[in-house]
Amino acid sequence: MKKVKIITDSCSDLTGELLKKYGIDYAKMNTVLDGNETPASLTWTPEDVHSFYEIMRAGKRITTTQVPVEEFNRIFTKYLDEGSDIVYIACSSKQSGSVNTARVVAEKLIKTYPERKIFCIDSLNASMGEGVLAIEAAKLAAQEMTAEEIAEKINGMRKTVNEFCTVHSLDALRRAGRVKASAAFFGNLMGVKPIIIADAIGAQSAFKKVKGRQNSIKEIVALLKDAVVDPETQTVYIAHADCSAEEVEQIRNLVASEIPCKDICIGYIGPIIGASIGPDAIAIFGFGKEVTYKLGD
Repeated sequence: MKKVKIITDSCSDLTGELLKKYGIDYAKMNTVLDGNETPASLTWTPEDVHSFYEIMRAGKRITTTQVPVEEFNRIFTKYLDEGSDIVYIACSSKQSGSVNTARVVAEKLIKTYPERKIFCIDSLNASMGEGVLAIEAAKLAAQEMTAEEIAEKINGMRKTVNEFCTVHSLDALRRAGRVKASAAFFGNLMGVKPIIIADAIGAQSAFKKVKGRQNSIKEIVALLKDAVVDPETQTVYIAHADCSAEEVEQIRNLVASEIPCKDICIGYIGPIIGASIGPDAIAIFGFGKEVTYKLGD
């Protein structure tokens, strides 16, 4: 039986502990600040996280790049040389071109490694929505499934990942060009908080709007409670962009009281997703009903 290595990317927002626990590696994207590129690490410290989001709170814009060709060559070759087949779980193609770059690199590498296989999967998700699919893939690899079998299983699970996210301010979305300046101004003025989901085609979509921070937090928990299937068998994941410890504990307690899940795992919204969504965003993830909503519905 060939070994299978599960690889994701910087958009997956997996913590260092989860990467190690499940034996997952990731291809690094880059953040760009004042013209300087920095690899987007998921193993950053709380101090690193706070410094990153403080830059954004000060009004500066951080941009991002997709995974460079050289990075895909490095990480794919590393595991091909070790005798592994590869399943790469990528950020949604609606949010990053990385999966397409990976496919081009994989096609070239397979000519050098004809006995190996590389599957590049568009997760239709980002942040921990992508991350939970990588975790499930790693569990299947641990059961000695083939790369083909894992790819088929993950492709079938993509639309059952349910993500509900809310933001503190619309400023970062405005800077990233995802919200018009006028809408951001009046939205902030009126305390409007969009509820953002990964829709059926992998686009980040404003699913609904709620007035007030507390109401938005309650709403994302209520939405996941309604969407999740067999919660007692699964972990609910919470990812946040440098929210206060009190607020993180609040949402953890709310999830624990409303959703009878097996476990709750808390991590950070990483630098790639964070650069677009901004500080104090918070999101929850779980497997459940198939996502059918599309942007514009």
